[in-house]
Amino acid sequence: MSVDAEGYGFPEHQRTLARLIDDIRVLSPAGVERAAQGWDRHARLHGLDAIHAAEKAAIHAIESDGRGAAWDEVRRNLFGLTESGGALVSWKAEHGDIGHKAEDAAFMAALGLVAGNLISKEQQATLMRPLAEALPWLLPEENQPEA
Repeated sequence: MSVDAEGYGFPEHQRTLARLIDDIRVLSPAGVERAAQGWDRHARLHGLDAIHAAEKAAIHAIESDGRGAAWDEVRRNLFGLTESGGALVSWKAEHGDIGHKAEDAAFMAALGLVAGNLISKEQQATLMRPLAEALPWLLPEENQPEA
């Protein structure tokens, strides 16, 4: 197994739910803030309609393909990490508007990963772009350093 550019032990450019959940578990309060800023930048300022359209397409595709129970489980797990009484310290520290925006970004990224190839690459990128502000591995092709 190689180590990616961020120093994680996942294979380079591997985009999996396990990696997303692991990263959400260790996201610092500053990372939660970056995710919230990503939500502001990509959803609130430029593309809430596009995100909602991609979300609708992903949910429809997931349900049509019989992955509804898997999506429900992912949502429950994310809620437990970010919002429940047992939420992680970093998410509790950023509770309120910042935490809710970051949580929206996390849910959309997870939805994009669950939907996978059932939706277009553009729809998947639309869903993952806000959280990619904090977790650039979600969209490595968009987060390449400029030469």
